[in-house]
Amino acid sequence: MDTIKVQANYYQQFDADYSLDVPGEGYGGWRKGEIEISAGHTAVVVMHAWDCGTYEEFPGVWRSVEYIPRSIEIAQTVFPPLLAAVRASPLPLVHVVGGGDYYSHLPGYTYVADLAGEPPEAQGAVPSDPTLDTLRRFKSDKVWRGAHNNADRPKLGEKLDFLEQARPLDGEAVAEDSHQLLAVCKKWGINHLIYAGFAIDACLLTSPGGMVDMQRHGVMCSAIRQAVTAVESKETARRQSAKEIALWRVAVSYGFVFDVEDLITALSA
Repeated sequence: MDTIKVQANYYQQFDADYSLDVPGEGYGGWRKGEIEISAGHTAVVVMHAWDCGTYEEFPGVWRSVEYIPRSIEIAQTVFPPLLAAVRASPLPLVHVVGGGDYYSHLPGYTYVADLAGEPPEAQGAVPSDPTLDTLRRFKSDKVWRGAHNNADRPKLGEKLDFLEQARPLDGEAVAEDSHQLLAVCKKWGINHLIYAGFAIDACLLTSPGGMVDMQRHGVMCSAIRQAVTAVESKETARRQSAKEIALWRVAVSYGFVFDVEDLITALSA
């Protein structure tokens, strides 16, 4: 099977130096080197590339999801050359969706849904109780999204769509959960997924179709640094530190971190 040589970022999580005040500062840290990926067993995933409307339309969403402007900028500046390079390469492009019903009419979704069939029966949830219901309301009102913002999310769900630059082409697979994405991987022989989309420390890790689920099925999961952003806190937003920590987590626990220009160059070659 043909392979593609590409520069990749990896993280050297050793050796802790116990002669230092902070032993972890002895780690080698970020390194870069050439690796080979299989042209026949690798796919690029664009996950949750959502058009969330404008601030004027859905202020409650924008006030509680501060990365939306960054996702728009990435879609406008990073996605066009990246997706063009993927579409011109042997690597398939797969779209992971959710959050609304903006994709069920697409032939790529119909194909994947038919391929995957019905999902396995889910285990029943642990029953709630009045105290837990109260705690969940407290979280919703006081933590995320905020009582005054909550009404806008259902309104957005009715109008949610792909960001225009991330809209699937005919023939590209569209999967809405891990069951469907796994069916695509098995059918096409994919064992390495390279993720782009939003957000690297939330949806791309733990939502259906994300890295946690897919790695449990033996799939290596990597990310493209410039094609992702993160959910930031008040304390991390200025430096986008949450994104850096999430990329470190990907590099240590899941796969590799690619720079977009390195990946484009490799695919173009």
